[in-house]
Amino acid sequence: MSATPLAQVPDGSALKPIPGDRGWPLIGNTLSSMRDPIGMLRHRYDTYGPVSWTSLFGLRMVQLLGPDANQFVLLNRDSLFSNHGGWDFFIGPFFHRGIMLLDFEEHRWHRRIMQQAFTRPALEGYLARMSPRIGEGLARWPDGPIQVLPRLKQLTLDLATDVFMGSELGPRAQRINRAFVDTVRAGTALLRFPVPGLRWSRGLKGRRVLEELFREEIPAKRARQDNDLFSALCHATTEDGERFSDDDVVNHMIFLMMAAHDTTTITLTNLFYQLARNPDWQERLRAESRALGKDGLDYGDLEALPGISLAMKEALRLCAPVPSLPRRTMRDAEYQGYYIPEGTFITVAPYFTHYMEEYWPDPERFDPERFAEDRREDKVHPYAWVPFGGGAHKCIGLHFAEMQVKAILHRVLLRWRWSVPAGYEMPVDTTSLPVPKDGLPVTLERSL
Repeated sequence: MSATPLAQVPDGSALKPIPGDRGWPLIGNTLSSMRDPIGMLRHRYDTYGPVSWTSLFGLRMVQLLGPDANQFVLLNRDSLFSNHGGWDFFIGPFFHRGIMLLDFEEHRWHRRIMQQAFTRPALEGYLARMSPRIGEGLARWPDGPIQVLPRLKQLTLDLATDVFMGSELGPRAQRINRAFVDTVRAGTALLRFPVPGLRWSRGLKGRRVLEELFREEIPAKRARQDNDLFSALCHATTEDGERFSDDDVVNHMIFLMMAAHDTTTITLTNLFYQLARNPDWQERLRAESRALGKDGLDYGDLEALPGISLAMKEALRLCAPVPSLPRRTMRDAEYQGYYIPEGTFITVAPYFTHYMEEYWPDPERFDPERFAEDRREDKVHPYAWVPFGGGAHKCIGLHFAEMQVKAILHRVLLRWRWSVPAGYEMPVDTTSLPVPKDGLPVTLERSL
């Protein structure tokens, strides 16, 4: 494809036009970005450098690549970029006004209220509540061959429902799980209008299912004060007496419930895969868990499992649960001498950054020790490792995620060893959030 500029630079400006190409007619580079995002971005980085444009999902999209670009966009020091303007195109109809889709002062106001749900006392309470339920959930797993992804997704959804809603889904679980899957996958639909049976239509239907779930519970939650997140959002007020509307509560619950179980599921699934392929690390973590001498974790036990922390960080590097982060420029901007017009869709790509050999030696190798204190390869640049984003929109639940991963993996390590066939490589579906196409088949063997 021949390179063309994104836009004409204003007269008298010393800035450069952004180079790039549209890609294939109609579809642009959409399919290649979904099938092989790292390969596609590597090619564009080698061809154009860290700044280029292409056509994705019918949009002209500027791709800013590498840690410097992550820092520039995620810190957003001059309020150049709108989260809403970027994310709304992809997931607005399905996660309308979730915390990630709000901007500036409104975002800060909503986030301040939500942070009360992720304080240390709150996390301690969540872990105490989760711990026995993790044991009950894993007790239903059989020895022998299983598919990891659906098992973990059901477990983490059950935990998020109990911790955040203060209830159980019961017979509704399968329908709600399907609704979350459909809403997440709808954002990267190629046909972005409701054709029955296709992604966009299924996503809208899933959104309606989730709205009904939360909306019917609001009167009871407002009538009493429980110790779950749902209740906290129903009763939270500002110093001026303002409170979340029913719509606010529904929007936040849908988004937080998705984030609380979907991204954790992806991280745990990749830990299962990497530890199956690296049994020496699996044994190291098992010894660490056995040394603790207890099945369920208390909050104070989390620091006694440093090996899981290292392995989790490496799993997040190898498979960032949110592969790219879209934004939209609020006004004309400049980056590394390039002119970015107002209203431009831009994206940064944690998934690609984590595989850049310029910053990560042997990037495809599972090597948790790269995060150990004597190496700290992630310190080569403050935005080289960004699975949780950064700046004002850095993931509000990152400590909850690590706590949940440790609590689940600790019990699995004590209960089983697991393996995959020799030579197996997990096929990853990157058409939405990255998950194994085959559900990740492993064999569980009871640990003695």
